[in-house]
Amino acid sequence: MYSIALSVASCLRAGTDVTVAWIVDSEGLGHLDPTDAVAFTPGGGRMGHLANGAFDRHLTDLVLAGAGRLIDIELTPTEALIAGLRPGARACIAAVPAEAMPVELWGMLLARTPLVIEATLDSALITGVSVRPADDEQPGGSELTTDRLVTALVPVRRLVISGGGPIAQALDKAGRLLGWQVATADDVDAAIGLLVGLSFLDAAVIIGHDVESSGRALEAALQGGAGYLGALGSARMQQLRADWLAYRGITDLSRVHGPAGLDIQARTPAEIALSVLAQVVSVLNASNDAPPPAAA
Repeated sequence: MYSIALSVASCLRAGTDVTVAWIVDSEGLGHLDPTDAVAFTPGGGRMGHLANGAFDRHLTDLVLAGAGRLIDIELTPTEALIAGLRPGARACIAAVPAEAMPVELWGMLLARTPLVIEATLDSALITGVSVRPADDEQPGGSELTTDRLVTALVPVRRLVISGGGPIAQALDKAGRLLGWQVATADDVDAAIGLLVGLSFLDAAVIIGHDVESSGRALEAALQGGAGYLGALGSARMQQLRADWLAYRGITDLSRVHGPAGLDIQARTPAEIALSVLAQVVSVLNASNDAPPPAAA
């Protein structure tokens, strides 16, 4: 739900109807990220995804019915095969109009706050939705009883890698092994869209030998709120990027770790990835107090 919070909040400010849906119980879907959610608007607009879109066709027809409710969906054998799931895959999905959810929820999501959504159930209808900060060490996931739904959301660290090549591939693989949400974008425009949305929990790594494209990515990362910002490249490349940014009025690079990574005499892409991610963990784990969220 963290990934769609900004889009949903924008819809609400614009007076656009939007319904948010998330999985609260399932069978045959394998590992699910409990923070995943999807939002639908009238006319077929969709933000986010659930189970790689396996339930989207069903949800599009059902979630815009008005009141919040639970929806049970079992995929047909053909749908399961197409989605790469086993036959009989099913999900119980909560779908709630965003305007029926507490207004403070969206600010908490944008600030990447661990939180708990609680709702009263009247048969399959969802009413009385409330939100509160999660307790320390609260595990993510949903609990469903006959009269109550409790969903705990705990943000997962995100790593955005701007650039391609063997080092980017090694970083991507190693980041996923750590359980992080990793996005690698070789296209600078795609990277910019990801970098500006990072929070103090997250990390950004800039790779690239082209000064302008890597400079644009670094500029976007500096505008975002990433708790770790690393730039790979030689000392000369670091200086060329700094000059490119200075020409555009950006001179404070104190947040940038460049060249990125701990000095472990790394040579191979895998060793460089290890040095960078070790530095990411060190920097982010040393920050015990979250800064105030930026204004949406």
